[in-house]
Amino acid sequence: MSDSDDERADPNPDDSWQDRADRALARLVDASAAERILISLAALVLSVVVGALVILVSGWVATCESPFFAASGVGSFCYDPVAVYRVLLVGAVWPPYNVAITLKETTLLLFTGLAVAVSFRAGMFNIGTQGQLVLGALGTALAVLWVAPVVPAGIAGALILVSVGLLAGALVGGIWGAIPGALKAYAGANEVITTIMLNFVASGIAFTLVSEVFKDPGSQTVQTRAIPAFAQLRPVFFNTTVFSMVALVGALVLAGGIYWMLNGTAFGYDLRTSGVQPEAAEYGGVDAKKTMVSSMALSGAIGGIGGAVYVLMVASRWRTGIPSLGFDGITVSILAGNNPLGVIPAALLFGALKTGSLAIEFQLSVPKQLVGVLRGLIILFVAMPEFFRMVGARFRFGDERPSVATDGAGETTGGSADGDQGGDDR
Repeated sequence: MSDSDDERADPNPDDSWQDRADRALARLVDASAAERILISLAALVLSVVVGALVILVSGWVATCESPFFAASGVGSFCYDPVAVYRVLLVGAVWPPYNVAITLKETTLLLFTGLAVAVSFRAGMFNIGTQGQLVLGALGTALAVLWVAPVVPAGIAGALILVSVGLLAGALVGGIWGAIPGALKAYAGANEVITTIMLNFVASGIAFTLVSEVFKDPGSQTVQTRAIPAFAQLRPVFFNTTVFSMVALVGALVLAGGIYWMLNGTAFGYDLRTSGVQPEAAEYGGVDAKKTMVSSMALSGAIGGIGGAVYVLMVASRWRTGIPSLGFDGITVSILAGNNPLGVIPAALLFGALKTGSLAIEFQLSVPKQLVGVLRGLIILFVAMPEFFRMVGARFRFGDERPSVATDGAGETTGGSADGDQGGDDR
């Protein structure tokens, strides 16, 4: 056995826990695609096992009339973990109406997940997608209601109103997203703090405008008037008003377009290199301040489109109580490693879990709080390995990577610029 083999078999006992953690992060950063998939699968299995134990313990301390299992000397258990996970899995696709709900959630999460992924790949932590979605939704509703009286009903009018709504949502969301980008670029403000604060500001602005100016006079709820029926994104395969295949296809096309933009254009290269090595990128001719603003504006625009789709496909108006799709998009992006193509399966997984969770609440006498814990465990266990990989890559663990070429034409070796943000395509 060689000396190197001895070192691997018997690490230095004097190493601190930090040294061991550094080596573990470096190994995780350099993991191949197959290894990352295996890690995710192992994390998924572990989350199910831990969740089953949580179900058993919860069922043991709870009281119920007909426990599913009673063991002498141990006690009774009110909740059956096998039944819970069976309903969680089957409930996402059956009955057929649940498929529509799953695809609806997936469609909306595709937009918010892509919005977060774009900013993260540029090294900007956009936690304000929810605010950009809320204002984008309001902009869409008001724009469609304003244009609708001069547009003829029918297919031509529908195309015009849907286009106007999407453009309005993108414009409002982009402007709102550019604000924290400009504060970061020109005032040095931390974008995490500003985007979180702007979420509350956006909600307050939208609520005040609707309640005081644009409120539906025939409703006691704080909401706008409904947009015309012909302007709504209608279902294709499902007899339901919550999901449109057109919106899903559009989200998939957007995911492919964002992937191409990041990996096949000069603008995308500037975003990625600025996120990985901002000093080297700026030395190579990249305008770092402009990149900060443009990346946040693009991220906000995508989030605003998500709000537009919510109005056009689901709500048919702006109303209070918009789901926390923007915050869910952060989880989706981390699950995907900030890869635009990876956002697709991550959004599908998250959407299926949300629908299956609703099925558990309806079919089993399991508290919704416990259902939320189970869903959170799955997301947490699956996302954490990729999250730590992103952290390790950001702080330069793993193989040594030379600096980005100062002429802006070179890529880093041992992992591309986008790989350092957890979004490589190996």
